Amino acid sequence: MSNINDSYFDGYYKEIWKAIIPEELTPKETDFMLQYFNLKPGDNVLDIMCGYGRHSIKLAEKGLNVTAVDNLAEYITEIQEVAESRKLPLTAIQANILDFPLKDKYDLVICMGNSLNFFDPKDTLSLLARIAGSLKQGGHLLVNTWSLTEIAAKSFIAKTWSDVGDIKFISESKYLFFPTRIETDSIMLSLDGSMEKKKAIDYIFSIAEMDTMLSEAGLILKEVYSIPGRKKFALGEPRAYLVAEKV
Repeated sequence: MSNINDSYFDGYYKEIWKAIIPEELTPKETDFMLQYFNLKPGDNVLDIMCGYGRHSIKLAEKGLNVTAVDNLAEYITEIQEVAESRKLPLTAIQANILDFPLKDKYDLVICMGNSLNFFDPKDTLSLLARIAGSLKQGGHLLVNTWSLTEIAAKSFIAKTWSDVGDIKFISESKYLFFPTRIETDSIMLSLDGSMEKKKAIDYIFSIAEMDTMLSEAGLILKEVYSIPGRKKFALGEPRAYLVAEKV
């Protein structure tokens, strides 16, 4: 099943995404996962839409059995090379997560970096139901997003321009409805004059809508944080971490 965002992270944006993630963020997020969910060596973790594996690798270093899934072949190859060279308990699989068969039972499923918001309401509910079916009883789902209504409605900017390394990154966004979403057209210009054009769609859900979808999927929304495990989410904060449990 294709998605307009499937090809967004190839080309220039593959490296741009790495550059815009603060270096200190990943260890803070993985430390939260280990402590909050009481993860132990041998526990099973699924990292969906894992990107270049920043969480998967950190968790595997702690002895967790990690399955990392992403549709971009270059990311998966990169993760596989790290896992093999360091003999980590990490399996990286190239697949569209909507089609990937979730056969194992996991202690934790993570969906980080705003990835869940690539999907419209129908596909989001379908994916959440499949995640619920793959979790052990009492297992958890952790979703990181900045496309909640409570964030996006306040922080929306129609036009942006920035330099990321040697790439000029220019974006123009529209906040649209039915379904609620932000559509963004981006242009990436390199120093040699080459150019890439990309279009992305982020679907916007309120916390109440997420609560409803999680409930329909068989999960209970337990908490929403802005700083994982330390600060509960408040209106307008720049990112959110949703913790849901299978009961």
